[in-house]
Amino acid sequence: MTENPTIPLAKLPLGQTHRVSWAPAAAQMRKLADNLDLIDLRKLRAEVTLSPRGDTDWHMSVGWGATVIQPCVVSLAPVKTRLEETNALTFTANMPQIDESEAEMPEDDGLEPLPEVIDLNDVLREMISLALPAYPRAEAAQLDATVFGPPGIAPMTDEDAKPFAGLAALKDKLDGQD
Repeated sequence: MTENPTIPLAKLPLGQTHRVSWAPAAAQMRKLADNLDLIDLRKLRAEVTLSPRGDTDWHMSVGWGATVIQPCVVSLAPVKTRLEETNALTFTANMPQIDESEAEMPEDDGLEPLPEVIDLNDVLREMISLALPAYPRAEAAQLDATVFGPPGIAPMTDEDAKPFAGLAALKDKLDGQD
């Protein structure tokens, strides 16, 4: 298990596959948690495999797991989620140039420009941010309806705003008269 979250690609021999196991220190996890607006980040581990592709490029597979604690979107109570994923990136020296006037999503969304050094903090921050639940919700959290209206006027509810419900009731009533 390495302490250093950086991998200097220029110093790696191209003819072989390289494996790195990494678990960040508590301070690094706290920094990642703060950067991702998490309440807490625990048990982050990554298994990285770097394989050469041709003379200059590298393929990186990252199997990672983390326990994240986010605020509930309803009650702000802590919501704990265990994430386990495997992601892949390809670092290439010949990154295709994209004309910004007609930019489209490339077929290979894991294609990245070849850096001198891969920072696992940056790689995992992006992977975790893409895997986070968008709307974490505590089990007991409920969103209660609140209805407001001016004094002396009955407030409009969600049911009142469904005009076709009234038409369906009218249709049923007319069908029953035949």
